[in-house]
Amino acid sequence: MGVNKKNIMTRYFFVVLIMGLAGVAIIVKATMTMFAERQYWQDVADRFVKENVTIKANRGNILSADGKLMASSLPEYRIYMDFKAGGIKKDTMLMHHMNEICEGLHKIFADKSASEFKAHLLKGRRKGSRNYLIYPKRISYIQYKEAKRLPVFKLNKYKGGFHELVYNQRKKPFGSLASRTLGDLYPDTTKGAKNGIELAFDSLLKGHNGIIHRQKVMNKYLNIVDIPPIDGCDIITTLDVGMQDICEKALVDEMKEINASVGVVVLMEVATGNVKAIVNMTKGGDGNYYEMHNDAISSLMEPGSTFKTASITVALEDGKITPNTTVDTGNGVVMMHGRPMRDWHRGGFGVLDVTHIMEVSSNVGVSTLIDRYYGSNPKKFVDGLKRMSIDQPLHLQIPGEGKPNIKGPKERYFSKTTLPWMSIGYETQIPPINILTFYNAIANNGTMIRPKFVEKAVRHGEVVQEYPTVVINPKICSDRTLTLIRGILRKVVSEGLAKQAGSKQFAVSGKTGTAQVSQGAAGYKTGHTKYLVSFCGYFPSEAPKYSCIVSIQKPGLPASGGLMAGSVFGKIAERVYAKNLRFDIRNAIDSTTNIIPPVKAGEMKEALYVLNDLKVPVQQEFSSQNKKDIWGHTQMLQSSVVLQNQGISSITVPSVIGMGAKDAVYLLESKGLKVRISGIGKVKSQSIAQGNTIVKGQTVSLTLAN
Repeated sequence: MGVNKKNIMTRYFFVVLIMGLAGVAIIVKATMTMFAERQYWQDVADRFVKENVTIKANRGNILSADGKLMASSLPEYRIYMDFKAGGIKKDTMLMHHMNEICEGLHKIFADKSASEFKAHLLKGRRKGSRNYLIYPKRISYIQYKEAKRLPVFKLNKYKGGFHELVYNQRKKPFGSLASRTLGDLYPDTTKGAKNGIELAFDSLLKGHNGIIHRQKVMNKYLNIVDIPPIDGCDIITTLDVGMQDICEKALVDEMKEINASVGVVVLMEVATGNVKAIVNMTKGGDGNYYEMHNDAISSLMEPGSTFKTASITVALEDGKITPNTTVDTGNGVVMMHGRPMRDWHRGGFGVLDVTHIMEVSSNVGVSTLIDRYYGSNPKKFVDGLKRMSIDQPLHLQIPGEGKPNIKGPKERYFSKTTLPWMSIGYETQIPPINILTFYNAIANNGTMIRPKFVEKAVRHGEVVQEYPTVVINPKICSDRTLTLIRGILRKVVSEGLAKQAGSKQFAVSGKTGTAQVSQGAAGYKTGHTKYLVSFCGYFPSEAPKYSCIVSIQKPGLPASGGLMAGSVFGKIAERVYAKNLRFDIRNAIDSTTNIIPPVKAGEMKEALYVLNDLKVPVQQEFSSQNKKDIWGHTQMLQSSVVLQNQGISSITVPSVIGMGAKDAVYLLESKGLKVRISGIGKVKSQSIAQGNTIVKGQTVSLTLAN
């Protein structure tokens, strides 16, 4: 019998077709299992034995110095529905409670209506999806717990089908406050931290993962811990949330006012180097200000006139100048090795001593002094700067700091004009925090210390690691030089261009800076001119507690370090000072207390009139019937004021101790004496004692004090 080849080919075709369809079905099913049903089968697998399953440790928190939470890991969820779990019984329950479930979801997620939720869930039910996303966004823990209370959803995931995917999200409760310094994590948290404190202290924050395995015990599968996870440490920073808020608000308000592009503030505790606040604001495309870059530690720009303090300090230390050394600044323009050096004030300042040069921030004055004494040996000037460690990197606790760039005479591009321009803050690049560290050393009796962002790492209340204050340079200059430069910086604020940085409540010391921003290879003249306005100083001047730098970049004129950066400094200083005021509880009084005020010596009848009007108890030890002035002294008792007659003689000098200036001058001049006054407050001493015979025209010197 012959072979029917046609019949064989037909059979072969059908076999190949069936095998091909089976292959396609296998691929489709595998794809569905890998993607659409992946979570379901993963959950099923979790019910059986697993070896060496990693348990992630909880990442530690970052806290402020006063214990406020600044960064923490909080869970976020995506919620899903498995419409095949629980079979017909679950499906019946779902349809029975559908309206109730959708109303509940609408109350939790108000951006979608109950009808939208219903249509969405019914669509997933028709598909028979095993991993159907109920709500498109990540939700909070509270929202998740609310959803778990709804009918059907409150059943376990194998009976009800409701299940979730957990994300460990890093949150900053105070929003932008110190955001760039705190740092960020990558969206994929397995990659760790990107920058800031999060990156610098990542090994302490992330802790150590644990290991478990699943084991069947009495017909149940249990998670058996092999190595328990160790949670990360909490990092206690030096930052103060209140001070951070003060600094950010003061800076942003001024930046909006002057249309600035970039602004930074760093507030530091003088004695410890603890950074209490650090603000880095950059103008976004929408006109608002955001923390984008940590410019306070990384920005390498020419500092301008704040650098003049370093130049003058070197010259004072080397004995080249004194505060009384004079310079004829002429009409404000002097040729320096073929290049004009200009003062900001047209017409110049004429002859100035060093103190006044700094008060008015004369470029001609400073550059002339430095060129005069160091022009033939610029290395000595640069060595003087290095002696104060102003050229050294700070090795901060957080990454990203810039290294100061101060050229030496043997380096490329160091020319005859480099020295005079370097002396006024050009041809050198120094980050703002390095400038602040130098000024902080002046405030700290010459000891330069490293700025500190983190104080300690703590786990479960126990200190794991502490970070002490680190001294960079034990003495940047002699005590004599220190006294001189501190006196100059105080006058810059009280009498010079930096009056806006001052306060009526306490003395402030510091220096302004206004510099054109170089456009790189294009120099200073190309395109729209930008300016860097700054102020760096410390307060209170007598016993410095805080140092601070304000540095703002802005387009075009007007540009004034004193008016713009100085005003920000002034607001910060006053608000921080007020925040730290402490009153003696012993001076506290209640509403029933009879307040006995301090009363100056003087004319007793006037004092009696005022005290009676204020209803203050008085013990009167003189007769008020006499029409003449009655001069006397006062004594404050616990429950009253004693007014005593002094008994003034016409031929002897009276005592004016305890009187105010007005009464003292009136009484003494009425006796024919001349009066010279120094100080403010009450008279503490008089040069001619009580009881001496009056000599007409004789001068009495009075010293007043509070």
